[in-house]
Amino acid sequence: NTVRSYRSALAYWSAWLQLRYGQALGDAALPATVAVQFVVDHLARPTADGEWVHLLPPTIDAALITAKVKAKPGALAYNTVSHRLAVLGKWHRLNSWDSPTEAPALKTLLREARKAQSRQGVSVRKKTAIVLEPLQALLATCTDGVRGVRDRALLLVAWSGGGRRRSEVVGLQVGDVHQLDADTWLYALGTTKTDTGGMRREKPLRGPAAQALSAWLEVAPAESGPLFRRMYKGGKVGTAGLSPDQVARIVQRRAQMAGLVGDWAAHSLRSGFVT
Repeated sequence: NTVRSYRSALAYWSAWLQLRYGQALGDAALPATVAVQFVVDHLARPTADGEWVHLLPPTIDAALITAKVKAKPGALAYNTVSHRLAVLGKWHRLNSWDSPTEAPALKTLLREARKAQSRQGVSVRKKTAIVLEPLQALLATCTDGVRGVRDRALLLVAWSGGGRRRSEVVGLQVGDVHQLDADTWLYALGTTKTDTGGMRREKPLRGPAAQALSAWLEVAPAESGPLFRRMYKGGKVGTAGLSPDQVARIVQRRAQMAGLVGDWAAHSLRSGFVT
């Protein structure tokens, strides 16, 4: 996911730089003025008469869409601009260049832009956190046979296991978990987004999470392969593992079944645990 998002951001920077400045990405370090221009090109800001404006010329906007690096015309979300600036900063550090994203003028501009959007009621989009009450509501829907047993185990392992990312959950193998006692399982966590060393660390699962994992492995025993596997009609458990997107869809489906209102996704489990 990180590689894909970085590749997308660099493709956008390359296209925008060529169209805006006739300059190729990577020839040399970019000045802070270019990063500032990127922000005012892409972040909308309110005017005195209530209109929202940004400075990206319509011809360049259309060209970016034609190049398939931009989905639709108009301003970008604050989170998108922030991410693309972060990728630009990483690009400069990899090349041992001074990063334009560290310029005080840019940081001030971003801070003021965020304040301006907040004053107009535009909030930075975040996934709704699954704290205790929503989690209990999701678990209450897991009564639909083997699928419910799997989803209950997945939700509790992701949440109670320390707020795991969806990539970490789908990456778990049957061999990564073992039972310590009647109420405790251990699962081994290797490489993660923020810990790329690959050292395997054992993490505990206790209480309802341990019970849910036991129930899942009882109805869907396996000697090896992915811990959480796809299911087919009739409650048949397959051999292929879930994808990260399917974890998000499981959360969204359970939230809909529970009648919960919010912007739910796999990351809701992580942010809920942290909260």
